Amino acid sequence: MTSAEVTRRRMMGAGLGALVGALAGCSGDSGPVRRLRLATGPEGGPYNAFGQALAQAVAASGRRIEIVPVSTAASVNNLRKLDEGSVELALAMADVAEDAVLGRESFPRPTPVTALARVYVNYTHLVVPADGPVRSVRDLAGRPVAAGAAGSGVQVVTERVLRAAGLSGPPGPAPAPGPASPSAPAPAPASAEAADERALGLAASVSALREGSVDALFWSGGVPTAALAELARELPLRFLPLDDYVGPLRERYGPVYTAVTLPAGVYGPTEPVGTIGVGNYLMARADVPQDAVRDLLRVVFDRWRDLLREVTAGARLEPRFAISTGEVPLHPGAVAHYRSVYG
Repeated sequence: MTSAEVTRRRMMGAGLGALVGALAGCSGDSGPVRRLRLATGPEGGPYNAFGQALAQAVAASGRRIEIVPVSTAASVNNLRKLDEGSVELALAMADVAEDAVLGRESFPRPTPVTALARVYVNYTHLVVPADGPVRSVRDLAGRPVAAGAAGSGVQVVTERVLRAAGLSGPPGPAPAPGPASPSAPAPAPASAEAADERALGLAASVSALREGSVDALFWSGGVPTAALAELARELPLRFLPLDDYVGPLRERYGPVYTAVTLPAGVYGPTEPVGTIGVGNYLMARADVPQDAVRDLLRVVFDRWRDLLREVTAGARLEPRFAISTGEVPLHPGAVAHYRSVYG
């Protein structure tokens, strides 16, 4: 059992009845409006769309909170903003959130942030022109690759996949070793020629692939991602499998990575493609008041269909899914919400 799971069970158990009782008298319909800034992502991207939809849903709810979306480079940048206090809420990919909590790689020390909910799963896309020379990750050696914007979660997962394929530099300090996966391929030795990683956001990545200035693009997002669906109508594309890398990533970073499948036909006449799934968390500073967290989560669960419509098709938001935040502890207000509403 991880330390976060122990903490979560303790919070959900002893003493929670008193917490719920104390909060029961708090009403979202009285008192001053509390303004909460939400770090999202670049304009036009799915995090930004989710943030705008959440702001509208909260405004329509009549609750005494206001959500102010803040455009950012996404996950890494968002968690740094959360830590420094320039925002109260943030969206972040689960792997980056665990890095922050554990003080790993992009984060030189543990960052005291909390989760409110796991809201949906990102699918890692590796996209190449259908008539191009790239047929596998290792074919990217020496080739220009759109690797995600600087400060984004896309860049983190891209770097880790390329590293596992021997196409990138050495990793930072390794986490404590876990049990080996008998089906996972061994990490590749370092390539004599690394991939030429270009720090490009989604819009710039799509333009670069269309123009031929990169041979592949990585993206991590919901399915379908509108920008890729539009590109697929203009240019025949191939989506390359990444499921062989789930085992090595899980062995190094734990179960934050999962095996998922891009469905057939979601981007046109393509076959199902096995790839890497990474959760997305709605995060908060620990000092956000608990009544504000409970009000926010009531809106999220009341309006989840509207919130997810623009970012991923066919997803559901259920409590059992939402509380599965791995090493990232739940905010006490989130614990109280789940306990009081779902038992």
